Amino acid sequence: MNSITSFLVLVLLLAGAATGVYVNPYVGACFFVAAVLLGSTLKMANAWQKFVILRAGKLQSVKGPGLFMILPVIDSVTAVIDERIQTTAFNAEQALTKDTVPVNVDAIIFWRVNDAEKAALAITDYRQAIDRVSQTSLREMIGASMLSALLSDRKASDEQLRAEIGTKTAAWGIAVMSVEVRDVAIPVALQDAMSRQAQAEREKQARMILGSAEALVAARFVEAAEIYEGHPQALQLRAMNIIYETTKERGATILIPSSMVDSMNPAAISFAVVSADPVNAGSGLKTAA
Repeated sequence: MNSITSFLVLVLLLAGAATGVYVNPYVGACFFVAAVLLGSTLKMANAWQKFVILRAGKLQSVKGPGLFMILPVIDSVTAVIDERIQTTAFNAEQALTKDTVPVNVDAIIFWRVNDAEKAALAITDYRQAIDRVSQTSLREMIGASMLSALLSDRKASDEQLRAEIGTKTAAWGIAVMSVEVRDVAIPVALQDAMSRQAQAEREKQARMILGSAEALVAARFVEAAEIYEGHPQALQLRAMNIIYETTKERGATILIPSSMVDSMNPAAISFAVVSADPVNAGSGLKTAA
C-alpha cells in the first residue's frame, strides 16, 4: 500500500472510530468499510513502474505512473514492472574457442523493459531468462571466435553479443542497451607461451631495426670513404679531430703511431703540397735563397 492510500485509509478509520463512538455505530461501520475498499482500490505507480492488471483472468490494462483505481476482487495486479535500465552479470567458464583454447569470460549486460505487457505475460521470469540467454549467447560467441580476436577486438565481441541477445529478448518486450566483456582469463601455461612469443617478436623486430641501422651506417661510411679518397687533407683533418675529441678527458693516455703523427705534421703537409706543385716549389726555393 502506498503512502497516499495509507493516509486516506487512516483518516477513514479515525473518522469511523470517532463517528461510531460519538454519533452512530452503524455510520462508523460504513467508514470502516470505505477504508477497506479504498485500500484495495486506490493504487499508485512510481515514474519508473508499470502495473499489469488482469480482470477476471484477462488482460484489462497496463497502468502507471501515478494514481489509478481498480475494481476490488475482480481486478488484480499480476505484475509490477520496473522500466529503468538494469544490469545483469554473467560468465562462461572453461568455454572452448574456435582454436580449442579454454577460457573464462566475464561480461555484463545493460537492459530495460520497453513493453511491460510482454514482459509480464509472454514469459514466466524475464530476469532469469535474460541470464540464461546471455550465458548461452556468450558460449556461442566464444566457440565461433579465435582467441586472438577475442583478446584484441573486444568492441566487435560486445556488439555481436548485444545483437544476438537483443534478437532473442525482443519477443519478451526487453531491449538490450549494451553488452561489455569485462575479463577474458586464459590458462597460466598459455599465458607464459604467449609472453615468450611476444618477447620473441619484439626481439625479432629489434634485430631488424638494428640491421637496417647498420646498413644505413655502412652506406654512409662508403660515401665518406669515397670523399676522403678524393681529398686526403680532409681525412687528415678528420683524424686530428678524432684525436682532439679523445684527449679532452683528463687523465686519458693515448698511444698514437709515429707515422700517424708525422702525417698530421703541418710542416710536412705543407712540404708535401709544395713538392707536388713544381711552379710553387721554384718560387719557394728562390724565396728561401
